[in-house]
Amino acid sequence: MVEGLKPTEVIKMSVLKRGNSKFWYIQFQFNGKTYIRSTKSTDKKVADRMEIEWRAKLHAQKYLGEKETIIFSDLMDRYIKTKMESASFKSVLVHFRILNRLFPISRNLDEVTNQDVEKFMRTRIEEGVSNSTIRHSFNLIRGTIKYGRKLGYQVPDIEFPSLKVVKHRLRYLSLIEEENLLKELSPMREIKYAPAYGERSGSVKSHMQDVYDLVVLLLDTGGRYSEITHLEWGNVNLQERSIRLWRSKVGNESVLYMTDRVFGILKRRFTSRKTQFIFTNKKGGPRNHTTQPIRKAFKRCGFTDVTVHTFRHTFATRLIQNGLSVYEVKEMLGHTDIKTTMRYAHLEQRDISSKARDVINLLTKTTSNPKLYVV
Repeated sequence: MVEGLKPTEVIKMSVLKRGNSKFWYIQFQFNGKTYIRSTKSTDKKVADRMEIEWRAKLHAQKYLGEKETIIFSDLMDRYIKTKMESASFKSVLVHFRILNRLFPISRNLDEVTNQDVEKFMRTRIEEGVSNSTIRHSFNLIRGTIKYGRKLGYQVPDIEFPSLKVVKHRLRYLSLIEEENLLKELSPMREIKYAPAYGERSGSVKSHMQDVYDLVVLLLDTGGRYSEITHLEWGNVNLQERSIRLWRSKVGNESVLYMTDRVFGILKRRFTSRKTQFIFTNKKGGPRNHTTQPIRKAFKRCGFTDVTVHTFRHTFATRLIQNGLSVYEVKEMLGHTDIKTTMRYAHLEQRDISSKARDVINLLTKTTSNPKLYVV
């Protein structure tokens, strides 16, 4: 019997071979539970030593108050499963793959160090990744550690480096830029080395029309790309000229009323609909996330600092510039937190400043003696 153990807690030790495996396995019972692990070693002495260390660790956890350890990747996998219903799940999977490539997630959770975090950060910076993207990976590491602490595992004390995210000037399209872009997306535009519009195949015409229509809807609804490409006819009411737009990222729904050109596009597309989706792929499902035709149009227009998300900024900017408040724009964009919408607040402040000017001008014009005295 191992010294210090109660009779009911005897550890039955064994180092043995299993099946056709060349490695030694450790198998024993402790406190009514069976423990089995491959040593990944063909050396019996190494296996014996690993068995003693494992036994000592279990004893320390039970009688000395030490917490149980867990492999980082195993815990991260469990943590990610808790995020399956969240809007950020796809993003979490992307960062898991990045960490699997560059971070030592095969170690025990408590063995991860500040040096590992620093090394990961330097590697990503050398790859040209933005600080914002690195912070998302940090959030997954941080979330996994917090989850491990909640479950009672031994966790490391990590100090994450401070990463400053540079705020760039808010980019939106002017009316002239929008006009030029839509000309470059026009299904009837001339294309170098391509047949004239009347001689093009039906599939080419349909594809070009899809891209044009999609961009107009993005501009006039402020919807995210995935929200518009997954829009179904069941959420469109042509009689009321309204769209029930499901915001999958934040889990809410907005009711948007159509502009004239959105109504014209949806009315035309409704007559030739074939599936439940307004924009479809070749199999009839929702349109795939491919923005290459739009990005090529940006290039033809000479836009070097514009992305598809710029359409959303353009929508919000125009609303504020024409009298809507930040809080009203928040509802139109489907933001859950006003802090997200506050990036447009400076535009509202500029509008307030012009209103203040008009008020002062009006007051000074109505005074009895508006004459200016110049020394």
